[in-house]
Amino acid sequence: MGTWKFIRANLGWLSAGFLLTFSSSFGQTFFLSIFAGEIRTEFDLTHAAWGGIYMIGTLASAATMVWAGVLTDHFRVRVLGTAVLVTLAAACVSMAFVSSVPMLVVLIFMLRLMGQGMSSHVASTAMARWFIAARGRALAIASFGFSIGEALLPIFFVALMAVIGWRSSWLVAAGALLLISPLIFSLLKQERTPQSSSNEDQVAGMGGKHWTRVQVLRSSLFWLLVPVLIGPPAFGTAFFFLQVHLAEVKGWTHFDLVQLFPVYTALAICSMIASGFAIDRFGTGRMMSIYTLPLAVGFVIFSQSASLAVAAIGIAFFAMTSGMQATLPAAFWAEFFGTRHLGSIKAMATAIMVFGSAIGPGLTGLIIDMGVDYSRQMVWVAGYMVLATAVATIALSRARPLLARAPQVDVIRP
Repeated sequence: MGTWKFIRANLGWLSAGFLLTFSSSFGQTFFLSIFAGEIRTEFDLTHAAWGGIYMIGTLASAATMVWAGVLTDHFRVRVLGTAVLVTLAAACVSMAFVSSVPMLVVLIFMLRLMGQGMSSHVASTAMARWFIAARGRALAIASFGFSIGEALLPIFFVALMAVIGWRSSWLVAAGALLLISPLIFSLLKQERTPQSSSNEDQVAGMGGKHWTRVQVLRSSLFWLLVPVLIGPPAFGTAFFFLQVHLAEVKGWTHFDLVQLFPVYTALAICSMIASGFAIDRFGTGRMMSIYTLPLAVGFVIFSQSASLAVAAIGIAFFAMTSGMQATLPAAFWAEFFGTRHLGSIKAMATAIMVFGSAIGPGLTGLIIDMGVDYSRQMVWVAGYMVLATAVATIALSRARPLLARAPQVDVIRP
């Protein structure tokens, strides 16, 4: 099926995935960091205290994702997705009235869990489960929501805060989510229920079986892939979290550095689209073993850059990994471990990545306090990613022969 015909035939499902990933923006680091200055001033927080609150909330959300993500195996996306967004909207409303540090910790936890965690998890699990031959394209199209949110929301909300203040801006975010929620419910009127699908609609993984989460945890393949899975969210999040620090180290203004971010967004989108087509054509095995190498190259280039032009090249390589990150892992779990228990398996993987996004800024910040700036740390990060890639390559080369050749269709219809 051609791509445009595929999009037209499945526009409702794809649109729901897009809206869910877009809505996840309200719990992502790039959005929450917009309000960092105002929050620190309001509660008289140091950089370390604010970073600690953020890390605690994110770590708690990662732990909760292990069991919360299993809900995608038992509930319709139209019900679960709508509930997630309504809860996220409630957290946004509460942020407008937050009055204490303990309350702030709880709300950061809710924003991270429902935004970065559940919204994106529900969307990617649905795309990976519903589509087979077009799985990569479906994930890429749905993941456009991440890029649109990343490109538009910071500009809009920075301008909005200047007019109505930071607290009222959270009410606007809540209003947007309450508008999106019923739209998702309406788009998925014909959605299929995960547990009601027939056996022939389910796609098996390695060895021709549907792996349970316990079986995946006992698999050496899973543990050998953890270093690759945790690297991009850990050190990519640290890059954006420490952008002011990086600008100072390089001798640039913060404005100079953020002018390079459109390069990141554009290349991430291109990589996301290309990886979607590549997944459908070649599968995920070979790609999964090497997709972090552009991040390693990008960090080395950025670390050694003395000019913004060279830094832009480094960010472009970094963006290649970020684009593939949006499509590749979700498709991998479905292909190698089957779709019947995909929600619980992917919840565990998502928790690992959320954990990485919490640990990365804290770890790199600690090393900065020891006298090693993040620009110099990037060379170490690159070495780590090369080593992780080597381990993943060996593990996947042993696992690929176990894949069953299932019939390929463009979409599983209800």
